[in-house]
Amino acid sequence: MAKSVNKVILIGNLGKDPEVKFTPSGTAVAKFSLATNERYKDKSGEWQDRTEWHNIVAWQRLAEIVGEYVKKGNKLYIEGRLQTSSWEDKQSGEKKYRTEIIAHDLVLLGGRGGEADHDGGGSRSRGAAAGSAQANAAPEQEFSEGAPITDEDIPF
Repeated sequence: MAKSVNKVILIGNLGKDPEVKFTPSGTAVAKFSLATNERYKDKSGEWQDRTEWHNIVAWQRLAEIVGEYVKKGNKLYIEGRLQTSSWEDKQSGEKKYRTEIIAHDLVLLGGRGGEADHDGGGSRSRGAAAGSAQANAAPEQEFSEGAPITDEDIPF
């Protein structure tokens, strides 16, 4: 079978605080929506804005971090994959679909304490695996599903 790719990269703002729940086995699950914006000119030459809302799901330690540090209005960089689920509506009997982005990596963009970084500057901090010069330079924080993150990895 030929190789395929299912990768999503988004930069956007949170519409509301994330909802974090736990499965019966104790696994954390965070769900939230991320807004991305597009600006374009219509046929008459007028500027139009379009907002697209994306349903994001984070699991395990990444979900716990989202619940602790991510708040409404935060600007985020998200990497993940698309996953579509389907079910039958109990009332109407019709088939329903929901497409979500399963997050694997997340970077908090902007300043510390929820303040936005309006100059667009800054670099990326990756936790314990990053080089010390890079880790000390950034107001942003990156989290990855595969790497364990301790309280020492959080710069605030």
